[in-house]
Amino acid sequence: MSLKHSYTLVAPFYDAFLTTATRGARKRSLAALADGPPKNVLLLGVGTGLDLPYLPVQHRYVGVDLTAAMLKRARPRAAGLSFAPLRGDVQRLPFHNASFDVAVLHLILAVVPEPTLCLAEAVRVLKPGGQLLVFDKFLRRGEAGWKHVLNPLTRRIATRLDVVFEDLLEEVGGIQVTTNEAALASGWFRLIRIEKSTF
Repeated sequence: MSLKHSYTLVAPFYDAFLTTATRGARKRSLAALADGPPKNVLLLGVGTGLDLPYLPVQHRYVGVDLTAAMLKRARPRAAGLSFAPLRGDVQRLPFHNASFDVAVLHLILAVVPEPTLCLAEAVRVLKPGGQLLVFDKFLRRGEAGWKHVLNPLTRRIATRLDVVFEDLLEEVGGIQVTTNEAALASGWFRLIRIEKSTF
């Protein structure tokens, strides 16, 4: 089953599983956008728009998602925001280099087939000195157990359980982690802020 097909099927149930569980972590991550002048902000894998209620109104947002079913559910949550939904692949973004001030990657790096490509694309379209806000689940290096066992199944349906953030960081250059802290599930889910180099 393709990612596009599986997320089209889960769109009606997606919020029931994730709204309450991830609300606090989303707020903490998006607090980075609260102050400052208007910015161009890219939401990669915007999904049903669970981030949208916590976004400050002064910025301009573009939300990219693979499925029309997800974007349809996101639109009503964008009331009062400058928000442009766009159907597309976050591993191959249709934007010029250095188009955005901030990129938000919430629960997307552990979903896409090629997380390195997704992160690299986010960095490419970010302006020098721009910020990436990451919230996702990451395996620790050397970690074994049930996540590895279940990964072949879960990655075909909805999400990967084998993504190691430090591996992605090594493969995608030109970025620096500024914060990396536990968010949920005893640190399995993490909140990470990254800055793109200015040179």
